[in-house]
Amino acid sequence: MYNLIVLAARPRDWTHDQFIQWWRNDHADPTYALPGLRRWHHTEILEAMGEKSEGWDGLSVLSFDSKEAMEAALASQAWLDAVANVGDMRGRRIAVMGEEKVMVADE
Repeated sequence: MYNLIVLAARPRDWTHDQFIQWWRNDHADPTYALPGLRRWHHTEILEAMGEKSEGWDGLSVLSFDSKEAMEAALASQAWLDAVANVGDMRGRRIAVMGEEKVMVADE
């Protein structure tokens, strides 16, 4: 799997719950339409380990079969729709991409 990982913090004028609800509902609709999306895990951040980790609200891991499949998704109308859905929200985010290596498998 090739993953797009997004760590995000809400805009200053939104509550944590408001941001999570938006992310998992309104923002999810255009995200589901991404071509080649194989898996999407979303974590609501409820605790942080140390002050350098504080201030984040959620983490999404969007998984694709390959880097090329992810790049095709990022070139799609569905991606443009998802970006437009974010608009001028003013929150913070970190987005990184890379190859997944399963270190412990489900039993």
